Amino acid sequence: MHDTNLLQLINDDFAPAQQLLELLQTESLALHGRDMPLLEEILATKQALIILLEQHGRKRSEILASLNLPTDRTGLAQLASQSSLGEQLLKQGDALTALIAQCQAANVKNGQSIQIQQASTANQLKILTGGEPPALYDASGTFAKPIKPRTLSQA
Repeated sequence: MHDTNLLQLINDDFAPAQQLLELLQTESLALHGRDMPLLEEILATKQALIILLEQHGRKRSEILASLNLPTDRTGLAQLASQSSLGEQLLKQGDALTALIAQCQAANVKNGQSIQIQQASTANQLKILTGGEPPALYDASGTFAKPIKPRTLSQA
């Protein structure tokens, strides 16, 4: 009974996990294009999918914990060894784990893209507002900072 429920929860998570992966890939394109309306849409949908996947993950963990099994792959393997659905449980569990790992990798990549864009924007704002002046080479080829920074409006 528990094995059937667990397998059903795993199978139910494939569609939202695949949708999340596709959404993260679309988010990457939207980040590069700085398409803010699309990013807002993606964020709302992404949050709903993550909440759903977390809820199902908790349910799977609760099932394993109720059987006094570890709530990781080891527990799943122990349950699988006692079940007629054991091979399916492990196969589907590993496939879902791999899909979620792809989602995490895409999310990390998008996070790095955001950090790069934030640094670039901060640098541009410094230049526009006359913040710390960028270091430049002078006529003799040595590295020197301008003595008095000027804002773009004063240039």
